[in-house]
Amino acid sequence: MNLPVVIDYEDGISAIDAQFHRPRRAAIHLIVENGSAALIDTGTNFSIPGVVASLKQKSIAKEAVAYIILTHIHLDHAGGASECMRLFPNAKLIVHPRGASHMVNPARLVAGAIAVYGESEFKRVYGEIYPIEANRVIEAVDGSTIELNGRPLLFLDTPGHARHHNCIFDARSQSFFTGDTFGVSYRELDVDGMEFVFPTTSPVQFDPAAAHHSIDRIMSYQPRHAFLTHYSRINHLTRHAGSMHELIDAHVEIAQRARDHQDRAAEISGALTDLLLNQLTKHGCRLAQVEIKELLQSDIRLNTQGLIHWLDQPTDRFKQL
Repeated sequence: MNLPVVIDYEDGISAIDAQFHRPRRAAIHLIVENGSAALIDTGTNFSIPGVVASLKQKSIAKEAVAYIILTHIHLDHAGGASECMRLFPNAKLIVHPRGASHMVNPARLVAGAIAVYGESEFKRVYGEIYPIEANRVIEAVDGSTIELNGRPLLFLDTPGHARHHNCIFDARSQSFFTGDTFGVSYRELDVDGMEFVFPTTSPVQFDPAAAHHSIDRIMSYQPRHAFLTHYSRINHLTRHAGSMHELIDAHVEIAQRARDHQDRAAEISGALTDLLLNQLTKHGCRLAQVEIKELLQSDIRLNTQGLIHWLDQPTDRFKQL
């Protein structure tokens, strides 16, 4: 196999390309502290050979992996967790309390993903998902801290994208590992060092009020960087937090306008495409519109599905996994 692209940052942090659908779509973040390692998110089963190869290249033994940390249990983030636990004998799995039971018994998680993607596509993209022994799973409650060889990692409950979502604050680098809470930012859309960030409202637990609150909570720590699963480190967080707030509201407005439309999916998808194209034009993006549409088509499809699901929920509750 070809080695995945690895970006090495300061403070012992690296991003390993999960090779999810295409290069630079999903990152697995590695933290190394005095010989001990933690992985934040895992990609899918098909990402793990690249992780193993990257660790070998860095002379990190499998036995040195102390933690597999999941920001949340959507399978582009957690699909490789069971394979990691098989390969890394000393690792503990750290996961939000709402997600822990689904790692121990993944049947409902798999069924939910198959409902979104279809069984054949699920197998092609994710492969097999296996149960993880309960005694190797640690539930990271809000405000809890684990130490990686003396390096504290703080866990915050950050719903909005999913109700089983944690963000992880690393005081050493003054950075958050944000999963999907702080949105998506593809490096292809950077313009002269400035990133473009937009929300992910994929099914089934989008909650705009919670999303706004989680962004504000992240920013209250005055972080220097955010490490997004899609895709890795961004700066200029004050600017991006403002953009995220505006774009969450814009997504909600698009969904509400389409509530009674005969073809809500087409209406929402078209409006989201127009929204992001307009924003990227203002951003100064140099890609042709056809390239942008190809790059964002999967995100727009999933955001559309999530907004339709949100429209169909009673206002006082959201479906839980």
